[in-house]
Amino acid sequence: MRRRSARLYRGDAARSRATWRALLALLLLAFVAPAQPEALPEPAAFSSMHAGGPLDPWTRVAIAVGKKRTQYDLVLDGAHPVLHAMADGAASALAFPLHVDLVATPLLVWRWKIAAPIPDADPAVATQEDSPARVVLEFDGDIGRLPPIERGIYGIAEHVAGRKLPYATLMYIYANDLPVGTVVPNPRTRRVQMVVAASGAGEAGVWESERRNVRDDFRRAFGEEPGPLVAIGVLTDSDNTHSHAEAWYGDLRLEPAH
Repeated sequence: MRRRSARLYRGDAARSRATWRALLALLLLAFVAPAQPEALPEPAAFSSMHAGGPLDPWTRVAIAVGKKRTQYDLVLDGAHPVLHAMADGAASALAFPLHVDLVATPLLVWRWKIAAPIPDADPAVATQEDSPARVVLEFDGDIGRLPPIERGIYGIAEHVAGRKLPYATLMYIYANDLPVGTVVPNPRTRRVQMVVAASGAGEAGVWESERRNVRDDFRRAFGEEPGPLVAIGVLTDSDNTHSHAEAWYGDLRLEPAH
């Protein structure tokens, strides 16, 4: 009887740890509260801003209290400003609220450049889940459609955060060696899914242009249609691997399918 009780206790403890890991991930990866319908339909262009100037209307977002923050600055690349990100054992984001129906503009177009991959990074392992460059999309949706345990996690997370959290988060990441298009669930919660948009060291130091159908990628990752896109962000992080990461981001645009 004691052995059975011990097994049940260990099982309950494991489920509790998994629940709190999912809760923590939801809190850490939530950039901004879902935007109001009057929010802008496209993020402000870095190229229209001023090198060395303020990042407004983009907002710096801490990932966790006490965690070292990634440094974001506007710098000149040729004749136009771009966003420069540098993280030394750090993680924080830059976010912009939106309200977009992806039926009309499902294509996300952007360009980015990394200084180098993070050697030990692995998006499938919580303790190694870093990336030199990410584009992060947050979506609204009906939490009531989720299984009871996930609804419970959301309820606790929203109580702790004091605001509504995104229904789902889709990330485009720069990976070390995974094939482009690979979908990787976040190791802490399946409400965050990552899609490899670029991979390998061969293009380090070179601008790469990306074009992804967000609606199609969301359907592949979550098995359902996306709700409104309510926030977009960029994230360069190296806190889990305690390493150095550096990236540059050009403008992000939403376009109709051609």
